Amino acid sequence: MSLNILSMMGNLTREPEIKHITSGKAVCSLSIANNRTYNKNKEKMDEVSYFDVEVWGTSAENCAKYLKKGSGIIVEGRLRQERWEKDGKPHSNVKIIANAVHFLPKSQSNVAGPESAALKNLVEEVASAVSAEDVVWNEN
Repeated sequence: MSLNILSMMGNLTREPEIKHITSGKAVCSLSIANNRTYNKNKEKMDEVSYFDVEVWGTSAENCAKYLKKGSGIIVEGRLRQERWEKDGKPHSNVKIIANAVHFLPKSQSNVAGPESAALKNLVEEVASAVSAEDVVWNEN
């Protein structure tokens, strides 16, 4: 048995690209940057990782319509590895296949009302999904 569940928050690094497959179903390609800050030898370090995201159906159409480069999102989904061979050499890429995409407000500090409470709850839920016991490697 395996488990493949992912929740990630980041910002779009480029404009969304939407296409329609022959059946007419929409697929939107996104690319997000995920920032991580950690301490190494008592010095603050920043690390940025980039991920490709694939969104399908109505969610894909909404992403193409409402998101733009720099938009903040939370993606819930799974990882999929694609493998191919080119010029006799194997290549691979890991992509996030989205089950849900949550749009973040442009400036969380300027948000008030029920949307901000819902956003805060969502971010806390995603952050609490990984407990201290789940961390098996620590950079010090």
